[in-house]
Amino acid sequence: MTKETSSISNGRAELLPSLKRELGKNGCLTRQIMTTVAGRSGLPLNEIYGVSTFYAYLPVAPVGKQVIKVCRCLPCDMKDAQAVIGGIMKEIGIAPGETTTDGKFSFELVNCIGACDQAPAMMINDKLYGNLTPERIVEILKSY
Repeated sequence: MTKETSSISNGRAELLPSLKRELGKNGCLTRQIMTTVAGRSGLPLNEIYGVSTFYAYLPVAPVGKQVIKVCRCLPCDMKDAQAVIGGIMKEIGIAPGETTTDGKFSFELVNCIGACDQAPAMMINDKLYGNLTPERIVEILKSY
C-alpha cells in the first residue's frame, strides 16, 4: 500500500465521524464544508458529496430546529402513513421537503426509521413516535 493509498483509506475511515462533527458545529453540510472536509481527508469532493447526500441524517441545506421524519416503508404505508403526512401538513403548513418560515420545523419523508412494529411512525429529532393518528399528530406537534 502506498503512502497516498493509506492516506485516502484513513480519510474514508474518518469520513462519517468528520461529517458528523461538522454537522454538529454548523447544522448542515454546505458545499464549502464539504470542500474543507475533502481537503483535510484527501478524498475527492464528489465522494464527500455522495456520502453526505446518501444519509438522511446528514442535511446539506439548513433545517428547522425540529426535524420531523415520517417513515414511508411498507408497514407504515399500509397503516396509513398518508393520513399522518396530511395531518402534519395541515398542522404546520408545509409539505415534505420544506421548512417553516420561522425555522421551527422541517418536514421530511424517509425510507425507514426502524419502528415497523409501531407503524405508522415518525421521529422528531431523535425522539420516536409510533402508532400515529392524525389526532395524535396534533397533540405531539403542540408539545413542540
